Amino acid sequence: MHVLTAIISIISVFIWGKWSDWKKYHSTLLFFALGNLVYNFLTANYFLWRMDADFISNHTLTELLYSFIVFPATGLLFLGNYPEKGVVKQLLHTLQWIAIYGIWEFVFTLTGHIEYAYGWTLGWSIVALFFMFPLLRLHVKKPLLTYVLFALVCVGFLWLFDVPVHLPVEDRPNYRS
Repeated sequence: MHVLTAIISIISVFIWGKWSDWKKYHSTLLFFALGNLVYNFLTANYFLWRMDADFISNHTLTELLYSFIVFPATGLLFLGNYPEKGVVKQLLHTLQWIAIYGIWEFVFTLTGHIEYAYGWTLGWSIVALFFMFPLLRLHVKKPLLTYVLFALVCVGFLWLFDVPVHLPVEDRPNYRS
């Protein structure tokens, strides 16, 4: 399912992506990948959610697939087609992408391709999407402010879900509880 997600992302970005603007969004696409890598680093051995491997042999490689293919491709689709004017159009565009990601993750829950732990649920993923997509758009216009807000959101989620970042990875409880 994750390899299929990557293939669909690649095909979609070739059809609907604004390739002429890729340089405009390059740093934001890297920020998107960085966000996923930061999550995986901070929650190592205490994952709130975890993509179960399918054709790819393990979680780490699956996450790299998302960090460097799925998220940049869908980020280019989201940003490249973002309406420049019209607050309602911008809001609807953002809500459309929250729905796309939310529905896709719901399918993952039905098919067993994602696991949740330590209180995280599909509902929390959707809450996170309401932060993620506006932050992606804000990063295009005000990257430094975005990094500050991203750090605050991360600290909030780490605190809310009691992620033991103070413990070395090897001393954290195992993911599968």
